[in-house]
Amino acid sequence: MKKANIILSHLSSLPQFKVLKQQECYQKYISLLSPKWQKAVAFVYIKEETLFIAVTHPGFKMELNYNRDLLKSLLIQLNTHDSSCKMMTASKVVIFHSKYYAMPEEKVSYVSVPHYEERASGMFELPEDKTLKESFERIRAIIQCKQ
Repeated sequence: MKKANIILSHLSSLPQFKVLKQQECYQKYISLLSPKWQKAVAFVYIKEETLFIAVTHPGFKMELNYNRDLLKSLLIQLNTHDSSCKMMTASKVVIFHSKYYAMPEEKVSYVSVPHYEERASGMFELPEDKTLKESFERIRAIIQCKQ
């Protein structure tokens, strides 16, 4: 019986799914960047020997412009070390701000008031003092109502 990863690798090697291979390589390239820059990059693509990098904020554009050589060298290293990404070659790097990018998924958290079951049984010794005894009996009544 074939495993799922063997079937998926065979399907991704078919010519009609060439885009999936490219997308996987783009994700590998983004993962090579520092965590700060990974958050800054919205998406990446290569067209006509040019690496296009879309950033999420205009401030990141200036910062990445200063590091074009680093971006290009990372692409070359990815080409040499990963044989599946040989088609990713670029002579120029273009960085632009894009307002179209996937929004990060927010984790849904449900805030509710925690409800606890009463663990006390209301069975305790009553003191001799009359005011304390009345207070303890009121507490016992409340505990028994909660059960």
